[in-house]
Amino acid sequence: MTLANPAMAQVMIPPGASPFNPPPPPPPPPPRIEVPAIPELDAPPRYNYRPRARPAFGDRIRRCLDDAAAAGMNPAERAAYSRMCANQ
Repeated sequence: MTLANPAMAQVMIPPGASPFNPPPPPPPPPPRIEVPAIPELDAPPRYNYRPRARPAFGDRIRRCLDDAAAAGMNPAERAAYSRMCANQ
């Protein structure tokens, strides 16, 4: 009488694979599907009254100098333009 080892029945090694390889990771979960909000027809529009943050002074100067250089101004004109532009 031959008894089969039940643990051996569970081991399936695919051809060309090593028994020392770890099992593959589980598949990722499916992506969540969210329904977008549907705007109401009779709802009043919502406004954002919060003032926008003003860029730093150095960033404003740099942008104004770049604009002046792109316009072909000489260095003296660029300096005057950047002072006027950054203080607006």
